[in-house]
Amino acid sequence: MPGHEHDRRRPQDRPPVAVMHLAHTEVPFETTLHIRDRCLCLQLQRAARVVSRCFDDALRPLDLTNGQFSLLISLNRPQPARIGSVAALLGMDRTTLTAMLKPLEHRGLVDVMIDPEDGRGRVLTLTQAGKSLLAVAVPIWEQSHAQVEHRLDEANTEILRQELGALSQTS
Repeated sequence: MPGHEHDRRRPQDRPPVAVMHLAHTEVPFETTLHIRDRCLCLQLQRAARVVSRCFDDALRPLDLTNGQFSLLISLNRPQPARIGSVAALLGMDRTTLTAMLKPLEHRGLVDVMIDPEDGRGRVLTLTQAGKSLLAVAVPIWEQSHAQVEHRLDEANTEILRQELGALSQTS
């Protein structure tokens, strides 16, 4: 069977990975514990859920999620932003960003316009309503951020920030 890295078919159209010869082999529980305790992906996911919940709870009275806040703050700039640059900043693809924009645009917080330099692209700007909501949201973010940072070892907080930044820059 050809390797999946060369198989251009959609995952659901590919034949199953040949693991039938391993059908009676089991992963030892010690391996489960090792992965639970050492897996960076799992630890990052767990931490992200806790932090996201903290910010989501705090921003809920404004009818914002932490993801929407991050998108709005990324648009708080002097010039309109291209969709590609915002997607890269937020670490997401354009399709996901476009879906995130829809409710904010519908609420009148963001304007999506044709890029005057490239008629195929779009540029994004905060509306006055978006700027006003952001002005209310930032103090809430500051308080929530202080609470999250308080849960961390102060000496390691900047190192964590740098390491997470480095991870997010790799592809």
